[in-house]
Amino acid sequence: MSTQIDQATAPGGSSPGRAPLLEVRGLAVTYRRRGRSTTAVRGVDLAVERGEAVSLVGASGSGKSTVVRAALGLLGRQAEVQGSIRLAGRELSALSPAQRRRLVGTTIGYVPQDPGSSLDPLRRVLDQVREPLDVHGLGEPGRREGRALQALRDAGLGDAEAIGRRWPHQLSGGQRQRVLIAAAIVTRPALLLADEPTSALDVTVQRGILDRLQTLVAEQDMSMVVVTHDLAVAASRTERVHVLHEGALVESGPSRVVLSGGEHPATRALVESVPGRRARAPRALAAPGPVVVQATGLTKEYRQDRGTVHALRGVGLELRAGEALGVLGESGSGKTTVARAVLGLVEPDAGRVRVDGEEVARRHREFRRTVQPVFQNPHTSFDPSRTVGWSVAEPLRALGGRLSRRGQKERVAELLGEVGLDPELAGRLPAELSGGQLQRAAIARALSVEPRVLLCDEAVSALDLAVQGQVVDLLARLCAERDLALLFITHDVAVVRELCERVVVMREGLVVEEGPTAEVLDRPREPYTRQLVDAVPVMPAAV
Repeated sequence: MSTQIDQATAPGGSSPGRAPLLEVRGLAVTYRRRGRSTTAVRGVDLAVERGEAVSLVGASGSGKSTVVRAALGLLGRQAEVQGSIRLAGRELSALSPAQRRRLVGTTIGYVPQDPGSSLDPLRRVLDQVREPLDVHGLGEPGRREGRALQALRDAGLGDAEAIGRRWPHQLSGGQRQRVLIAAAIVTRPALLLADEPTSALDVTVQRGILDRLQTLVAEQDMSMVVVTHDLAVAASRTERVHVLHEGALVESGPSRVVLSGGEHPATRALVESVPGRRARAPRALAAPGPVVVQATGLTKEYRQDRGTVHALRGVGLELRAGEALGVLGESGSGKTTVARAVLGLVEPDAGRVRVDGEEVARRHREFRRTVQPVFQNPHTSFDPSRTVGWSVAEPLRALGGRLSRRGQKERVAELLGEVGLDPELAGRLPAELSGGQLQRAAIARALSVEPRVLLCDEAVSALDLAVQGQVVDLLARLCAERDLALLFITHDVAVVRELCERVVVMREGLVVEEGPTAEVLDRPREPYTRQLVDAVPVMPAAV
């Protein structure tokens, strides 16, 4: 059964008389900045046995990633760390920096969350996979390239030689994530730490990555710690789970037992926030409003060194006022190209997009008021040097007419209130807001010029489940109250089921299936749609 944690007890999951591979006792982490202190981790005890797969789950800010970064020694100078971290029986705090780097670098493999920012764009793939061997002097120099190529194959990249010669930008998101896995396992570590390794990937690529990680753990007798906000991944892919809440470890136990309901209120809140278990009914198919967006015969090709990529092949869709339309598909299916065509950011080779009956023109001022975007990562869509209020008011300055400074300030306060934020947050910098708060501010910014169409491109995929649910509720309310048309680009089948009345399924630049969401996802006609639905990790039954 699961156990609510009393911090005076032994580390969660450790076996009496057997030294765990990783043992954390009384870990506390406090950040001190500008005269203020923030406690991120509060007295955490946990252990990871040899050959075991465990997960760390919790809401944003619960301390999951901080625990992992503390073990890696990556917290930085502003972090004050207390407690004990023992790796392979050695106390890390007792080691010199050089000894610690050597032990951690050869014993732990680390798979970070974002492959786009974790790979050096100026170095070829094979050089980056080989780098840990060179840095730590592992193996004979003449054999290191062969080990790096084998690591790429072990990570599921069959044509390792061709992949190794490429630059990171020439790979898909799934391929880049596999490259990071290869770099993490090339030293043959005893412990693999994976921080949200699949949160930004579509479900079929996610399943392939997770299958590969499980196979590597079994074949190479590694231990694995997965940090994730996806409870279904934790339940189906790890043996034990540790639940963190506000920096404290509040519950531990067998993954499927804990995540079938949980004993601690924080665990139950996480479980209840999973799509399909949230206390909301899927949106009913509303009476059709007038057509706001109409795309017909969209075709787009990109010529690359490796040949021609057919991004769109005769794509058509319609979006009506008050409707939420989901566009679902894998990476490379053409979803984002459709979004960019609707926004006027890419010109199709053939076909046309009409908004309110007018053909999309890239520089048309009134069109920019009609269609507004909300992007995937709010932290990269705000100017880090400007206040949140300044950024929210930016469309007002550019498109909203001649509002006075006071008028802009009042409008920003009104918009922040509408999306459930305290207007006082307008004076803060983006780094001082959580991901969920910043994504709400991004929606407020998009609403500032009262658009007819809101285009969300993977707008909730990087958010934890509780915050994701809040944003989904907000979007549904806006559609109903403002008669807003919502084009929702995503790889998340469960969110589409909750939010969208209709769905379009894309594959390799084609629309392969479309219709009412429940009909398409519950009774798919196309094998590809069935494949997408079947790839979604399944939560254990509630108890």
